[in-house]
Amino acid sequence: MMASEQQRVLDPVPESGARDDVVRQPRPARRWLVPLLVVVLLGQMAAVMVTTAVQQTPTIDEPVYVATAAEYLHGQGIRYNPEHPPLGKLVVAVGVAIADPHVDTAFDGPQIDLGPHLLYESGNDPWRLMFWARLPVIVLTLLFGLVVFAFARDLAGRAAGLTGLALYAFSPDVVAHGSLATLDVPTAGFLLTSVWLLWRARLRPRWYVPLAGLALGAALATKMSALPAVPVLLALAALSVWSARRGDETRRRLLRVLAGAAVVALAAVAVVWASYLVVDPRLRWTSQDQVPVVHGLRGTLADLLPFPQAYADGMRLQFRFENHPWEGFLFGRMYTGHLWYYLPAALLVKTPLGLLALWAAGAVVLVSVRRLRPAAPYLLVPAGVLLASAMTGSRDFGTRYALFLPMFLTVAAGCVVAVRRPRARVVTGALVLFVAVSSLLTFPFYLPYSNEAFGGPARTHLRLHDSNVDWGQDLGRLADRLRERYPDERIWLVYKGSGLPSAYGIKASDPREVPVDDVRGLLVVSDSSVAKAKGRLAELIDSSRPVDEVGHSITIYRR
Repeated sequence: MMASEQQRVLDPVPESGARDDVVRQPRPARRWLVPLLVVVLLGQMAAVMVTTAVQQTPTIDEPVYVATAAEYLHGQGIRYNPEHPPLGKLVVAVGVAIADPHVDTAFDGPQIDLGPHLLYESGNDPWRLMFWARLPVIVLTLLFGLVVFAFARDLAGRAAGLTGLALYAFSPDVVAHGSLATLDVPTAGFLLTSVWLLWRARLRPRWYVPLAGLALGAALATKMSALPAVPVLLALAALSVWSARRGDETRRRLLRVLAGAAVVALAAVAVVWASYLVVDPRLRWTSQDQVPVVHGLRGTLADLLPFPQAYADGMRLQFRFENHPWEGFLFGRMYTGHLWYYLPAALLVKTPLGLLALWAAGAVVLVSVRRLRPAAPYLLVPAGVLLASAMTGSRDFGTRYALFLPMFLTVAAGCVVAVRRPRARVVTGALVLFVAVSSLLTFPFYLPYSNEAFGGPARTHLRLHDSNVDWGQDLGRLADRLRERYPDERIWLVYKGSGLPSAYGIKASDPREVPVDDVRGLLVVSDSSVAKAKGRLAELIDSSRPVDEVGHSITIYRR
């Protein structure tokens, strides 16, 4: 297609920034329509996330974040969870402060016991505390939806913004993890916000370059997995300033480019330091665990980063986790170690089919259409670098490590509606509807979602494990099921999670601690434990009959 033909099939919308003098103003009677649709989409997203948050018991990672947030509020400093910087937990702390739990400041046990001690041994209501801890992340997830809308609208108009927002609002992974007091959605959202601000900096660098640096710093201060994006975003900052200064002579232009990248870097570093100083202005730091000595390139990187000592030691702890031989599970196969193709395979299972198609179409539109081509480096390069980095990790635990894709590629998918051919818009609308229906049909079981090609959420446990399907979220539902259907049964439980079964009224024994023939009644096993069962547990499962399931994450057997 020639450039002139490409222009004719696109809406006449500029790349970003000042739009009112170019785009025809909507009719007064229709001005309310776009804001109304934004409110409706975010409203339904808020409703399903709040409902999910209310119904789920603590997942494996949440208790330590919530308890660390409570420690921050009570001036305990940076003692626990150093492998993650403080900002995400400070966000969670907003909700924890409202819940106002009792905190045992004398507790000095290991990190693994910190969360259960707060939730179940300190006189607190775990349901109430977890809801309030999750609420700030829910609000932040909704705000990132506005970023998706604004980014796609800047690129290709209001219809693109609404399309991108709809796909974001119905993304099962975003809904699932945006409902939890965890760090994955905040990290991905801050990175997307930084890239959007850098795109806008092409017109107003003085305003948007510093803001982009602050957003990048927020991502770095939430989770260290954002580090691979730093060189990419610094390069994008340079590109934006270069584009904004077309009229300057070359030497002056280069100096401004370097200054822009430096501003982003300095702002990001400042945010990281500020997050630690808020927790403890004296920056006292004592690790509960022995910090490993890391040699080679990784050790050099930890030493060179201009961040507090606690950040560097947290990186060393993360490197130790990366060296651990974790067990994985993919398509019915249990293995030890890491599969480089795990994340792409898991994304193929857990992403709605319509969303996969629109991601691909959006990427094609960005690189093939002349007017949208300048945006391709901003959306596709960061997403590609982050995915490549995540694929090298040793922990094959779930698609939550790639939550930036439902954000970056959803913005790209929204741009498909910029093609003015009627058939393209009809197909796009049909695919968006398909995504919405697929997402709503899994309500409220978003964590174990898989698309129709792989049998839906009821069969996810046959192909994946851990946070893809069973992260300990259904202990409360299990308690209700046992009370309603099996009130007088003997319960044998193998539960994978951070929750305390007895706190939810479940009286059960561990079947692995007695001879197989003594296990009679109901055998209840988390599906991640089923996937990796061996020895006595495998023998118990093989000699039992499945009779029920809870939340698509726990199977009940009869013995």
